Amino acid sequence: MTDTVSQRANMGFISSIVAVATIGGFLFGYDSGAVNGTQDGLKAAFGLVPGSFSISDGLGFTVASLLIGCTIGAFFAGRLADLAGRRSVMRIAAVLFLVGALLQGFAHDHTLFLLARIMGGMAVGAASVLSPAYISEVAPADIRGRMTTIQQIMIITGLTAAFVVNYFLAKSAGTSTGVHWAGIEAWRWMYLMQALPAAIFLVALFFIPESPRYLVSKNRDQEARGVLTSLFGAEIADAKLVEIRNTFAEDHRPRLSDIKSPGGGIRPVVWAGIMLAVFQQLVGINVIFYYGATLWQLAGFTEDQSLLINIVSGAVSIAACLITVAVIDKIGRKPLLLIGSAGMAVTLFVMVYAFSQGSLDADGNLQLSQQLGTIAVVAANLYVIFFNVSWGPVMWVMLGEMFPNQIRGSALAVAGFFQWFANFLITMSFPVMAASLGLTTSYAFYAICAVISFFLVQWAVHETKGKELEEMQG
Repeated sequence: MTDTVSQRANMGFISSIVAVATIGGFLFGYDSGAVNGTQDGLKAAFGLVPGSFSISDGLGFTVASLLIGCTIGAFFAGRLADLAGRRSVMRIAAVLFLVGALLQGFAHDHTLFLLARIMGGMAVGAASVLSPAYISEVAPADIRGRMTTIQQIMIITGLTAAFVVNYFLAKSAGTSTGVHWAGIEAWRWMYLMQALPAAIFLVALFFIPESPRYLVSKNRDQEARGVLTSLFGAEIADAKLVEIRNTFAEDHRPRLSDIKSPGGGIRPVVWAGIMLAVFQQLVGINVIFYYGATLWQLAGFTEDQSLLINIVSGAVSIAACLITVAVIDKIGRKPLLLIGSAGMAVTLFVMVYAFSQGSLDADGNLQLSQQLGTIAVVAANLYVIFFNVSWGPVMWVMLGEMFPNQIRGSALAVAGFFQWFANFLITMSFPVMAASLGLTTSYAFYAICAVISFFLVQWAVHETKGKELEEMQG
């Protein structure tokens, strides 16, 4: 049925739905990247210390507090999506994005700032699991990978937008801590600027339909038939409705306990999802996204140069994701993951080499020669390319499609929880690792994790290219 569905699909309608759903990805990226240029402002405003793990004055905890919210949001969004619907929970996330952005920008109390950052993180976590799942549930199988990869493009676009906004606000104010419009510091405007796309996301979510798979799980077959008809036409809708209905348990609605194997323990497909989620973080990508400006200043570049390097990295990331859009439904998910693991391992070890050859100044900061600095920047951007051709988009594609309909919400909740918890640990630990162990040892750890991920993909991941969601086995 796949070719027929694809040929008869209402691609204009589907594209509009995907465009709205992926605004959540844009906000996910912006909220994650905005902190990159605000760390001097955070230290000045709240007296934060880079090498401290303390909740009260630790820069690492303040940056990573977003990830606490992400962990909570990802877990509860997956379960709430089974209870209230994908679209309804995305609306809640949009409200959290809007309120979190405003509070982060205006907060003068560190505790309030942390609460606002956790609130924004809950929205990020919810969007991270629900947008790809929702897209997977409305897109034809033979183009589902391309449609879901747009989510990663929007995440990177959001990151890059944050980098660009950070750069120009800091440039026009003199520094990130300089006073800007309305007497408000530039670093605060870096958060406030997110309110506009958050408001657009909230309004747009009232113009897209609910997921037909969710509607069937709630026995709302007539509504599901209407959505499927809008997506694929009346003839396909009736056949798809029967297929979807047959994948749900007769005796109960989806529940968290469905992730257990009939023989006991967690289903292998859920373990595979957890592995993908965790190792996407253990390779260290968000150290560059969250701490890029700090990283490059540690490596000897000025604040201005560091912010420009972030923008270049973001543009390179978008280009890499476009490659994935072109090939993911042709060569498959698993080959891309293997290519990415190998490429990231090599480029991370090159960065380790560059950092190991540097010297320390009187304050203990790493200094790189122009040649070594160039090697580090080139290797970092190649690393970003390999990540965004593979693990960046493909992990989200697979989490959105690899689980059977009956367990998709619950499995996403569990995988999303582990993904964001790993993200939190990596983000929280980097300032302390960089201060106590140095960049060389820190990046050696990420490189080793990239090597391990190659063998785990070979062992645990099964190809999902071209399969209908109703064919997924768990």
